[in-house]
Amino acid sequence: MIKRIPIAQSIVLLISILSVSASSYAAQTEYLEQQKLHDIAAAVSAKRIERDIQSLVSFGTRHTLSETQSETRGIGAARRWIKSEFETISAQCGGCLEILEVKDTIAGEKRIPDPVEVVNIVAIQRGQTMPNRMVMMSGDIDSRVSDVMDFTNDAPGANDNASGVAGVVESARVLSKYQFNGSIVYAALSGEEQGLFGGKILADYAKQQGWQVHAVLNNDMIGNTRGINGVVDNTTARIFSEGTRVTETKEQASTRRFTGGEVDSASRNLARYIDTIADRYIDNLDTMLVYRLDRFGRGGHHRPFNDMGFPAVRIMETNENYNQQHQDLRTENGIEYGDTIEHVDFDYAAKLTSLNAVSLAAMAWAPAPPSDVTISGAVQPSTQLQWQKSADPAVTGYRIYWRYTSEPQWQFSRYVGKVTSATLENIVIDNYYFGVAAVNENGIESPVVFPGYVGAFAH
Repeated sequence: MIKRIPIAQSIVLLISILSVSASSYAAQTEYLEQQKLHDIAAAVSAKRIERDIQSLVSFGTRHTLSETQSETRGIGAARRWIKSEFETISAQCGGCLEILEVKDTIAGEKRIPDPVEVVNIVAIQRGQTMPNRMVMMSGDIDSRVSDVMDFTNDAPGANDNASGVAGVVESARVLSKYQFNGSIVYAALSGEEQGLFGGKILADYAKQQGWQVHAVLNNDMIGNTRGINGVVDNTTARIFSEGTRVTETKEQASTRRFTGGEVDSASRNLARYIDTIADRYIDNLDTMLVYRLDRFGRGGHHRPFNDMGFPAVRIMETNENYNQQHQDLRTENGIEYGDTIEHVDFDYAAKLTSLNAVSLAAMAWAPAPPSDVTISGAVQPSTQLQWQKSADPAVTGYRIYWRYTSEPQWQFSRYVGKVTSATLENIVIDNYYFGVAAVNENGIESPVVFPGYVGAFAH
């Protein structure tokens, strides 16, 4: 006997089925907003950042060659203060931070002629399922005045780079309240002004430990909003990223010449990821993707990680004021020189810290970026992508991205499920660049991986 359903009830049932189907489809094909990432952005405190910058400035100078025994002056006192802050944070989260001194003795260098112990203070928040997968935020402890070898005069270094270190400490405070799949590293690096030695030491350590470093977010000057060019701007920031890897071999360069990828290194796609985070979660902030390793002819502490082959970028203010960088404290012709705390915009520093914290959280919750991504489709009407099956338990599916070759950001995407290959029918490989991101059950994605060595996140 066939049971008849009234027409009105049938319509309601059909609408219900369509609604469920549409909801499931949306969950697979559209980005899902993450309230917890909004919560992380809102939790960053400008007041705490101001307090931390003031504490770092109070040590007088943090020059790499400065006093190490005093409790109140010099880089030694500054390092111990940072370590104590990490210890306090760890105590509040039940010992969730592993705190290390990663160090080495440097000598015989132009800016470090005599033996000096360069000490980085590092805190690791281990992931629950993939503890060896690392995303890192770094800032530089040391400061300087006009003479790079002057380690006795006051060098407050309020913006360069107490702002970056304060951002690292504040991110640890906020993110330590959560648990993640992958690990987060909070790094206060030394020796930057003398030759990027702290970064070199930590990059070497990461390689020796076998860390899978998928992102380094180096923050160097995130507190100035009044540029020497007269521009006052608290709504933009810059993200610098290298093009092709410096570790690329001649054979890999030859392949890239014919397949593309000059603007799709892992670092570039890390920068695009952070830019997308800014658009979605950080109010009143537009990030500028700068396709250059660093500022013209200059350097920062992300470079040693790039030199090792790791994806790394520099995040910083848009408009610098050179009168407040690497300057003796003085007034000349009515112009105040020196990197003092009066020039720091704490709300702006908090905004850029929020960008870091949310980016770290998203990547640590997301699955690892896909590995061994390959592409084919020459003289064919369609494009095929393949990647290795992931051992990361957070993976529930993958999303394919593509864009016109002249576009800076990914334009189109398609969710393809938990597979290891996909074909884009009637999308010709010649006209686009392609990539793959891994997705977790909540819709949080990894950075996009461009096919081949040039785009690989796995080291």
